Amino acid sequence: MSEVSLSQAQDIITAALAKGRSQDFLPLVVAVLDTGGHLKAFVREDGAGILRYQIARAKAWGALGMGVGSRALGERVKKGVPDAAFVSAAVAASEGRLIPGPGGVLIRTGDGAIVGAVGISGDTGDNDEICAVAGIEAVGLKPDPG
Repeated sequence: MSEVSLSQAQDIITAALAKGRSQDFLPLVVAVLDTGGHLKAFVREDGAGILRYQIARAKAWGALGMGVGSRALGERVKKGVPDAAFVSAAVAASEGRLIPGPGGVLIRTGDGAIVGAVGISGDTGDNDEICAVAGIEAVGLKPDPG
């Protein structure tokens, strides 16, 4: 498998939303990207804010672009200079399509190959990440939140 399939992407979304509802999280937006950063599947729950799509996609896109989950990018910012400066430069280079905080999770196969990424926005970053991990695990793939 070299890319997450449409069927897997849809199942990831379904499981991620189910996790959010079971935990009574705020309305979520879920974006699943293939390895080229192309949108494979997307959903916005009723009541989710209008910027949540851009945030969810940027979490996933940044994870793919940097090869690490968006949590790891957020940790680099917390470390300060020079890591924060590097992440700021990466945000600029990506034309704002990189969010350094939890919720952007790489999708890996059992042998570690990256086949896509999930980005979720709507609740706290930690809760967004919980849902992304649940969605990926539901289809038998390995989440890599960073």
